[in-house]
Parts: sequence; C-alpha cells; structure tokens
Amino acid sequence: MSETCVRPQLLDEQSFFDEHPRAGLATAHTNIALVKYWGKKDEKLRLPFTDSLSLTVNDFYTTTQVVVRDDGAPRRFRLSGQEVNGPAAERVWKYIERLQRRFGVSGTLDISTANHVPMSAGLASSSSAFAALAGAFAAAYELNVDREELSRMARLGSGSASRSVYGGFSRWIAGHDDATSRAVALDENPDLDIRLLAVQVDVSPKSVPSTQGMRRVVETSPYFPVWVEQTSKACDEMEKAIERRDFTAIGEIAQQNALDMHALNLTARPGFTYFQPQTLLVLQLVDELRHNGVECYSTMDAGSNVKVLVQSGNEARVRARIYEVLPQAPITSTGAGSGLVMTTL
Repeated sequence: MSETCVRPQLLDEQSFFDEHPRAGLATAHTNIALVKYWGKKDEKLRLPFTDSLSLTVNDFYTTTQVVVRDDGAPRRFRLSGQEVNGPAAERVWKYIERLQRRFGVSGTLDISTANHVPMSAGLASSSSAFAALAGAFAAAYELNVDREELSRMARLGSGSASRSVYGGFSRWIAGHDDATSRAVALDENPDLDIRLLAVQVDVSPKSVPSTQGMRRVVETSPYFPVWVEQTSKACDEMEKAIERRDFTAIGEIAQQNALDMHALNLTARPGFTYFQPQTLLVLQLVDELRHNGVECYSTMDAGSNVKVLVQSGNEARVRARIYEVLPQAPITSTGAGSGLVMTTL
C-alpha cells in the first residue's frame, strides 16, 4: 500500500530519517457526513447503530509522519510543531498501542502531524487525523493491508475516520463486529457538480464533546429508535441519489438528516445544542436563498459551523449573501477530495 506523494518537512531534523529508516507518511482528507453517524452500540470498537454516508472534501486534510525508533528514546507526539501531552496525546498513544497489539509489532514511535482543519469545531478534524495516522502507521511498518482493513484501523481511532480512507462518496457499513464495520467506496471520482461552502461561525472547542453527546442521546432520548430507523432509510435514499447524480435529492436528504440529528440532541436528558445565534442565521439564509430560486442546502456535524451544498453556478451568489450578513465569517469553498495517500520513507 505504498504510493508516491510529496512529503512536507514535518520534522526539523532531516538526518533523523537516515538514522531511523522505518518511517511512513500519509495524507487523509476530512469527510463531511451527508447522512450522519450519531450513536455507538459498542464504544470500545466504535461500532455505530446505523450506516452513514459522506463526501470526502479537498481543502481540509491532515498529513502525518510516523517514525519507528529502536534507540530507547521516549515516544513523542507533535501537532503543527508543538509537542502534545495530556488527554489528546493519551488518546493517540492508546490507539497506537492497540494497533501494535493488533499487528504484533513493537517500537517507540515519533509522530508528527500537521492538521489543516480547526479541531473540535464540527469540521471533522478527527476523520482526517486518524485516517492519516492509520495510514502512516501501516506505511512505517510496511503492513500488507488493503483499504478495507485500513478503514477498520482508522475506525478504532475515530468512527468517521473509516470513511476518509476513500475519496468522493463513501458509505460506512455499521456492521456487528470489528470485521464487518468498515467503509466502502461508492464513487471516488464523482461526475457531479457539487460544491461545499464551509462557513465558520465559531472555531472554539465544542461545549459537549461528540462522544459525550452521542452517549447522552443513546441513553436518554426517547426518540433515538426513530433516529436509527430514519437514518437507515436516508442512507439508502442518498446512495440512490448519488447513483442518479441528483443534486436536488442529495441536498434535500442531507439537510433533513442534519436537522433530525440536531433536533434529537434537544430530546436528550438533559437536552443540549451545538447551535449558536450565527448558526441559526446561516441556516435561515440558506432556506431564504433556496426559496428565492438559488438552490442550496445546509448540513452540520457536531458543532456550530454550517456547510452549504451548492452547485458551481450558484456558489458566488450564496457566498455573497452570507457575507452581506456575516462579513467576518470565513468561508472555504471546496469540492470532492481524494482518498488516503501513503508512502514508506
């Protein structure tokens, strides 16, 4: 599973690779769920209650290097050049230890990551982060694994990361155990005019982390079984819409599923929401534009930021309208992105 890609200089000490040749590099793009994953039936294996379906996007991504050290030096994890400790680092190291046990490999790792997406803000940073880490791990140890196994590996770090192994549209099959829960490609090079505008109204960490929010909904919302049923139907409908290249159906299904998820959060005990005042404003603007003949649809993950699905002919009008009301809100325009790229260094 080795492919050629451009290697950014994530580590300062260039000679380090000459002394420690077992190293891998991987780049993965985030994916935006069009039909959401919200609720785990097995937290240890990160098995969801339902399938989910997403679009991997081009402009949010993570690049990770893994170097296997045998010189007795302490392990190290750096994010954008800064050494990371505490809970975030422990999550990474527990994940790495799990992969080492899974494949019967050893060694102290030096991990360096550049994350080109705001973290914990509902922009799917964990999907690209753990897909890239799984790929870099596999490349460093030169594991003979296919993409379905890479998807399972990524899932153990973050459920949504299972989908970032693939480009374009992919579907995460919920499954019933580790072997059957993995993502599959639907259309990695979609011949469809679809753009995504990521409107950042707030990049601060989420008030309720995703894992905590999902657990609360599963355990306390009386409407969770309805969510499971409706989401399963939405996945099938979305897959058919993608096959038809039906932008209108894709947008309608995605917007309704996102609203269903966020409404479900309000029915937990206690209820909670990721909406901020500007979130609601953007949602209203999208509906206003569509009602006035500018076709566009909103979707949201666990966070306050809004993604707008639009076709290229309407993109400028949508962007201009949002800027009229929220001139300071950063808007990133992106399209379908590629799947995981790995190389052994």
